[in-house]
Amino acid sequence: MSTSERHRRILALVDAAEFVSVAELVAEVGASEATLRRDLSDLDAQGLLRRVHGGARPAQLRGFGQPFAARTSVNQEGKRRIAASAAALLSPGEAVVLDSGTTALETARSLTQMQLRVVPLCLPGLSALTAGDTVSITTPGGDLRVDEQAFTGPLTQRTLSSLRFDTALITPCAVSLHSGATAFDLDDAAVKQAAMDSSARRILLCDATKWGRTAFAAVAPLERFDALVTDRELSGEERAQLADAGVEVHIV
Repeated sequence: MSTSERHRRILALVDAAEFVSVAELVAEVGASEATLRRDLSDLDAQGLLRRVHGGARPAQLRGFGQPFAARTSVNQEGKRRIAASAAALLSPGEAVVLDSGTTALETARSLTQMQLRVVPLCLPGLSALTAGDTVSITTPGGDLRVDEQAFTGPLTQRTLSSLRFDTALITPCAVSLHSGATAFDLDDAAVKQAAMDSSARRILLCDATKWGRTAFAAVAPLERFDALVTDRELSGEERAQLADAGVEVHIV
């Protein structure tokens, strides 16, 4: 396993748990303790995780998330599978609002050959959609969050409230059965809420690294979503709670 592959594996393991010990990393990754301790120091220096006594914790707490550039290399394969499954849930002719973030970017790439009307909520998604010639694109306007290259603010919210969508593809920063979908930024949460309020169907896209976590700003409880697409293998209890909330589950 190369250093970059090992780092990606470490980040995926750490992001999926509150704490991962060095011993657990040795068992999962197969490298020596000395190598993994160096890896943890390197990743800590890059701000991708927090090295603590005996192991590592996720870099982000509830107040702040990882930078967009750092997240693009985390669980790429899982995000691609989620994107393909989300695209399969759409029908030609739909009007779709597509959220911001790295999962949304992968989803935009999966929509380029479909006949859709799409409102992308970030510049990376907008750029990806222009690769095809069948998608009609409407931009929402508003201010730009430079760190995420996402549209935000009152103008974005007013634009979304003046439109009507068949489907909203929502990609929150964190998801838990108790707290629902949450985001690190209040303005981001408000834009997601506006997108959901203007949509007849709401699909939650959540890769495994976001599951079981809670961020600062509430977006919506899980019962407000019609479907969940995730690459995380859910327990029987989790499935039962989602079924009780009326959420259709797609595991990819």
